[in-house]
Amino acid sequence: MKPALSKWNSTLALLGFLVITFCAPALGAFTLPGEWYAGLNKPSWNPPSWVFGPAWTLLYTLMAVAAWLVWKQGGWTRQRRPLTLYFIQLALNAAWTPVFFGAHQMGAALAVIIALWLAILLTLINFWRVRLSSGLLLVPYLAWVTFATTLNFTLWRMNP
Repeated sequence: MKPALSKWNSTLALLGFLVITFCAPALGAFTLPGEWYAGLNKPSWNPPSWVFGPAWTLLYTLMAVAAWLVWKQGGWTRQRRPLTLYFIQLALNAAWTPVFFGAHQMGAALAVIIALWLAILLTLINFWRVRLSSGLLLVPYLAWVTFATTLNFTLWRMNP
């Protein structure tokens, strides 16, 4: 009976990490790109809008699985630091969309995304130390946010 309960708890925890992680983009649904973003000068390498949905869906899923795998290595008690870093970066992730698309503050959004990048890097390192696969699952996220940071900076420079 004990293994089934443990498997049940583990499954519930994974679902919890998925739900919490996908709350970050759900908050952004209130501040869609709209006409303001469409009217910005953009670099030739700006991705088409259809890329963002599938890319972020994959990234949020990988993030949640990575956090769950860390949690499985001792729960909140043993993994307080890496999981705290995870939730800090998730909060920064959720903050960027309203700052950029909602408030149209590209400079402030750049500051948020730089803080996000640093928080992801710290999370990745801490996850890596707990479980190699968890750190590796965050590599695509860090790569994407590196690209997004470059794009945010370029948009800020192109649209004074």
